[in-house]
Amino acid sequence: MVGDRAAGAAFEIASPAELADLLDRHAYLCDDGLATAGFLALRMGRPLFLEGEAGVGKTELAKTLAAVLGAPLIRLQCYEGLDASQALYDWDFPRQLLHLRAAEAAGITDVARLEGELYDRRFLMARPLLQALETAPSVLLVDEIDRADDEFEAFLLEVLSDFTISVPELGTIRAERPPVVVVTSNRTREVHDALKRRCLYHWLEHPSFDREVAIIRRRLPGAAGRLAGQVARAAQRLRAADLLKPPGVAESLDWTEALVALGVRELDPEAAAVTLGTVLKYREDQERVVAGGLDVLLNGG
Repeated sequence: MVGDRAAGAAFEIASPAELADLLDRHAYLCDDGLATAGFLALRMGRPLFLEGEAGVGKTELAKTLAAVLGAPLIRLQCYEGLDASQALYDWDFPRQLLHLRAAEAAGITDVARLEGELYDRRFLMARPLLQALETAPSVLLVDEIDRADDEFEAFLLEVLSDFTISVPELGTIRAERPPVVVVTSNRTREVHDALKRRCLYHWLEHPSFDREVAIIRRRLPGAAGRLAGQVARAAQRLRAADLLKPPGVAESLDWTEALVALGVRELDPEAAAVTLGTVLKYREDQERVVAGGLDVLLNGG
C-alpha cells in the first residue's frame, strides 16, 4: 500500500545528500544547509521551522517533501484571529440536527442514547491539526505562523509537544505516528522562543544567481537558457533595490512562465514592461522601476 511505503520512507533516507537528490527529482533544488535541516527533522522526529522572506521556497519545500514521502500534505494556513477550534475540530451541527429530527420522527425518546449518538465520531469535523494526527503518515504544514496570534502560537506548542488532542465528548486522540511537521514564517513578527526551541530551525535566503537560473530551468524546462538568466539577473537587481516587496523565487518563476506563454525568448524592455505585474505586485514598486529605466534593470548601469 502507498501509506505503508510512505510510513518508512522518512527513515529510509540515509543522508542529507540523498534527501537533496529526492527533492531534486521533484524539481526542488536546495542547498546543503536546507537538506541537512530537513534530513535531521525527519531522522529526529522534530518539527522543521523555516523562516525567510516570502517567495523563497518555504511552503514549496513542505509540498515537495510530502511528494517525496508519498504522504498527504495537510495545510493549516494561519491568519490573525485563528483559534483552536478552527485548527482542531468542530461539531457538524446541521447533521446533528438532522439526526435529532430523524430520531424524533422514529419515536426515539431515550435522552441518554440520543446524547451519545449526537457526539459520535461521525459528527466530528476534523480540522487540519486533527486530520494530521489521524492520518499516518502525513506532512503537516503550519504556514505563516507569524500571522497568528500569540495565544494560538502557545496552543500550537502544546499540540506539537505530545501530538495529542483532547475532545471532551470523546476523550484523548493520540497520533499513532506523529506527522512530519513544517512550520513557516515570513517574519512579519518575532515568533516566541518556546516554539522555536521545539523545532529545528533554518533560515532560507534568496538563491544566488546561478542557483536561481538552475531553479528556473528545472521548473520551466521550456524557457530558453538566455531568458532564464535574464530573468534571474533582473530579479537579483530588484531585490537590491529599495522596494516595498522585493520578488522571491516564486515571482521569478511566474515572470518566466508569463514570458514563455507570450513566446518571448529574450527579455527586453518592451517585454518587461507588459509583464511587470507578474514580478512586482505593488504599484509604487512598478512606478519606481519604470522611472529608473527598464533598460537599466535589464542591462545594469
